[in-house]
Amino acid sequence: MSEWFDLALMPFQFPFMQKAYLAVILVSFPMALLSCYVVLKGWSLMGDAIAHAVFPGVVIAYLLNIPFLIGAFAAGMFCAISTGFLKENSRVKEDTILGIVFSGMFAFGIVLYLKIETDVHLDHILYGNMLGVSYADLLQAAIIGLICAGFVLIKRLDLLALSFDEQHARAIGLPTRWLHYGLLAAISLSVVGALSTVGLILSIAYLIAPGAVAFLFTRTFRSMLLIASIVAIGCSVGGVYLSFWLDSAPAPTIVLLMSAVFVFAFVWAIQKTKAASKVMVEAAS
Repeated sequence: MSEWFDLALMPFQFPFMQKAYLAVILVSFPMALLSCYVVLKGWSLMGDAIAHAVFPGVVIAYLLNIPFLIGAFAAGMFCAISTGFLKENSRVKEDTILGIVFSGMFAFGIVLYLKIETDVHLDHILYGNMLGVSYADLLQAAIIGLICAGFVLIKRLDLLALSFDEQHARAIGLPTRWLHYGLLAAISLSVVGALSTVGLILSIAYLIAPGAVAFLFTRTFRSMLLIASIVAIGCSVGGVYLSFWLDSAPAPTIVLLMSAVFVFAFVWAIQKTKAASKVMVEAAS
């Protein structure tokens, strides 16, 4: 029995695995909180757009020999602000503008990347390098995660009002424009924090899946924040653990786990709705 127990704990004994677990926890928690607002506001494509749009900022930062964090954050905010400007000054819908902006910026980043010589591998930017993260990467992720989570938790009620009814939030005196761009800045910053650890692709899943799962499981926002955090952290730790035994990449394994949890939540929500409808019909008859 002890042999099986020791074997089960093996993935937790290696230093590179321990850093991987810590990395996904530091990144997934603040992004899970943000995913609740992303889902409520219908900003799923916005999260996708910002995650892709930071890529040219990374390449330009490398060319200018400045920290990647600065270039990535600037590119993410440029994507968000330019999308808002184009939406306010044209008849084109926001989802169309987002598709054009983020695809154009990502393509621009690819063109720049292919024209320069660098030791930074494209796969590490897209899919992360969580099995090879350094303590500096963990410190950066911790600081960024603390900033993003702190902003969300302190302003959670104001952001909730903004998400459900922006006109009402403006009428009761909330600084809706500052809250709007503050939320966009938090999303951009969280993607930047995920860049050197879990990569851009997994950051998209973190910004959508936990909030979507929590939305299916509960009807209260406080519970939604809690469930989203549990789903993100649980799937992250579980995905890294399974990737060790499956000899697979951690990031796609985490995404598959979150997808499976979403399917379960979707089926559960349907069954719950059917059961509630049946009870109402029986009560009416």
